[in-house]
Amino acid sequence: MEEHPDLQGRAVCFRDFVGHRRRMYDDSGHGTHVCGILCGNGRLSGGRYRGMAPGARLAVGKVLDWKGDGSTEAMLEGLDWVLRIRREYGIRIVNISVGIGSLEEQGKETALRDKVEELWASGLLVVCAAGNKGPGDGSISAVGGGSVVTVGCYDGSYALGNPRSCELYSGRGMSGSLIRKPNLVAPGTDIVSCNLDHRNHYGRAGTLYVAKSGTSMATPVVSGAAALAFQKFPDMTNEECKQKLQFTATDLGLPWNRQGWGLLNVERLLDR
Repeated sequence: MEEHPDLQGRAVCFRDFVGHRRRMYDDSGHGTHVCGILCGNGRLSGGRYRGMAPGARLAVGKVLDWKGDGSTEAMLEGLDWVLRIRREYGIRIVNISVGIGSLEEQGKETALRDKVEELWASGLLVVCAAGNKGPGDGSISAVGGGSVVTVGCYDGSYALGNPRSCELYSGRGMSGSLIRKPNLVAPGTDIVSCNLDHRNHYGRAGTLYVAKSGTSMATPVVSGAAALAFQKFPDMTNEECKQKLQFTATDLGLPWNRQGWGLLNVERLLDR
């Protein structure tokens, strides 16, 4: 991600839990895209493709390989690392743009959920992708339950009739449940952000930005909005921020297991 000009100076630290390299890198493009949504400065687009919170800084933990796959062990190591460094770098938000289906080993799934809850109990706002295993009942990512802010996709009229709309496969909670999961939804189809391969083989400018889809893209939209809220209301706790995100969301009139409290509404979030 550090190679894209829109992200220069954004990262304050980096840790690799996959290849254990010291130098910051991205070999799949997923992390670069997510980071651009969060805090890219839009330099190469004249500000058009600027991220949600361009003044934010990043502590980047790499837990996925070049194919976008990861292990429970890498995830647990990464979350432990965040707990250790949170005070040193003033971390307020943990963005988990990783969808985790049901794990074969129940113990690993429980360990991940417990670790995420530990992050929340430490005062961090944990924002987690609902996952792309929907739209069946109970298809929320394995770490999307409990206290965390779980983000699903909603594309509205933009992707009407689009068979690739992430709204069609966004993870959902259980029908009829009194618990609203996902907590809220945000746009996630064809989100334009920083492209890892922004230079061609000759080192010249290539495709500077790329469109990607999924709950991994919707999640940093919410995390970025939360960063703006913390900037305006610095004394707010993670629980208070979660409530503001939920109570200011726009009710879409959809079932709770599909929209939670509704669609992220940044204007209302920052106005109240």
